[in-house]
Amino acid sequence: MMVMSNLQIGLALGGVLLVLAIALQGAWTSRKNLPRQATKGEAEVPVGSDLDPELDAAAFDVAHFPLPVVDKKSSLDALIDSMATITPEGEVSGDAALAAMPASRRAGGKPLAIEAFNAQLQRWEKPTAGQRYRQFQAGVQLANRSGGLNEIEFSEFVMKTQAFCDSINATPEFLEMTGEVARARELDQFASDHDAQLGFVLRAINAAWSPGYVQQNAARVGFVAGAIPGRMVIPSHLPGLPPVLSLNFDAQAALAEDLDYSAIRELVMSFDVPQVERTEQAFARMRDAMQALAEQMDGEVTDDNGVKVTREAMDTIARDLEHLYDTLDQRDLSAGSPLARRLFS
Repeated sequence: MMVMSNLQIGLALGGVLLVLAIALQGAWTSRKNLPRQATKGEAEVPVGSDLDPELDAAAFDVAHFPLPVVDKKSSLDALIDSMATITPEGEVSGDAALAAMPASRRAGGKPLAIEAFNAQLQRWEKPTAGQRYRQFQAGVQLANRSGGLNEIEFSEFVMKTQAFCDSINATPEFLEMTGEVARARELDQFASDHDAQLGFVLRAINAAWSPGYVQQNAARVGFVAGAIPGRMVIPSHLPGLPPVLSLNFDAQAALAEDLDYSAIRELVMSFDVPQVERTEQAFARMRDAMQALAEQMDGEVTDDNGVKVTREAMDTIARDLEHLYDTLDQRDLSAGSPLARRLFS
């Protein structure tokens, strides 16, 4: 039998302790580098859950025309549309009007709409089956974020409206193209000068964040899951309207197989100024939410270039924003109004 000396026993124990120390060091390093996790037992927002599509993608689908509004009144307005009156030779059924509608409700990049006047309800509406009409109107939007209405788009509007009129035995009356295109350029210039989409970046100072950690902290300041993975929103107080604020992070991280090891190092919080009503106080709410998240998540607020945003810079933005709201009000294009949502789309 071989008897180990005290020296051999000491060396063996030292080797075991060294192996354990290395293993513990590796485990500690791995845990240290793990993205911050959500608190267990607290409700998390499912990744990419579709709690209410109207809060997200559908709410921002302002490119289609006319935009759905709560009271369903006429979407056409001479302030931002080139209008054409349509006078039929006799009464036209809603079914016939629907069959005559153009296949595409766009003239180039501009929304196009045809409406009928419901004499019984005394309002303009989309042609509806079972109704009968004696008066119609058509309109094409003068400007949107793709630019002002041009001669080719105006001509396409005339062509599609004329085809509709031919189908229902009606006569259209259009405004003069040169004047309408000039009006479109002026409106486009105004919109370009007064458009604004504000956003800030929240960057992790030390440890990265897991998707669950982001969602849990965002939920504490009022965000809910949007329809798109990696997106959360604070909804408007009215259904069907664009969200007040949006919070976006890496969609691939939100869809990763192992969310505990999916690392997020920055979030972008933003809002589309002309799309959100002034009364929603979007900027003040964004400022408060960003500050709260920065404190909760050990992050700092920066601009797109990584420059830290100071309190003084926030105050300046707030003053400029109030001036922008005043200018839009004076032009009858108040932020969040149906006309502003269509123009700035």
